[in-house]
Amino acid sequence: MRREDRGNIILSGFMGSGKTTVGRVLARSLRMHFVDMDRYIEEKAGRSVKEIFAENGEAYFRALEARTVRELAKEKRYVVASGGGTLMDPENVRAFREGGGTVYFLDVPAAALKERLKNDTKRPLLQVPDRNAVIDRLLLERRPKYLAGADRIVEAGAPISVVAQRIAALHGYDLPETAFRTHRRIRRGGRRGKERA
Repeated sequence: MRREDRGNIILSGFMGSGKTTVGRVLARSLRMHFVDMDRYIEEKAGRSVKEIFAENGEAYFRALEARTVRELAKEKRYVVASGGGTLMDPENVRAFREGGGTVYFLDVPAAALKERLKNDTKRPLLQVPDRNAVIDRLLLERRPKYLAGADRIVEAGAPISVVAQRIAALHGYDLPETAFRTHRRIRRGGRRGKERA
C-alpha cells in the first residue's frame, strides 16, 4: 500500500553524520525513493567527487551540486542524502523547501565524527595530514549554517534504526523502531544514483 506523500525528506549534516546510511533505511521503511547526492553527481559526471575537485575545483563542483538540488527538488517521495556542503548555500535550502521538502539536520558530536572519519580516503577535504584540525575548522564554520537551514534537528549519535525512527516520527509516521532495523536487503534501481524502495 502506498503511503501518503508528506513531502521529501532532506538529510543535512557534516560528512560522516550518517546521511546515506540513515537515508537508505528511512526510504526502505517508508517506501520512498532514495538518492545520495554525491553518488548521483558522480554517475552523471562520470567521475568521482575527488576527481572533480582535483580537475575542476570546488566552485565547479558546487555549481553541479546546485543544479542537482534544483532537479531533485522537483521529485516526489524522496529521501535525499545531501552532500556535506550542499546546504551551506541558502539557495539550495530554499530550492528544497520550495519543492515541499523538510530539512533534517543530523547532529553528531565532534568526537564521534572524528572516529567515523579517521580512515576516510574519499572525501577531498579530509586528505590532509591533520584531518582532525580540518574537521574542527569545518564544524566551526558549518554547524551554525546547518542549524540555520534545518527545519528539524535530530540527535544522530544513536544507532541507525533509532535515528531513522526519530526522523520518521518528526515527519508524521508512527512506526515502531523495529520497522527500521537494517537486516532486510535494499533493492536498488532507477535512474542514476537513485534507489527505489
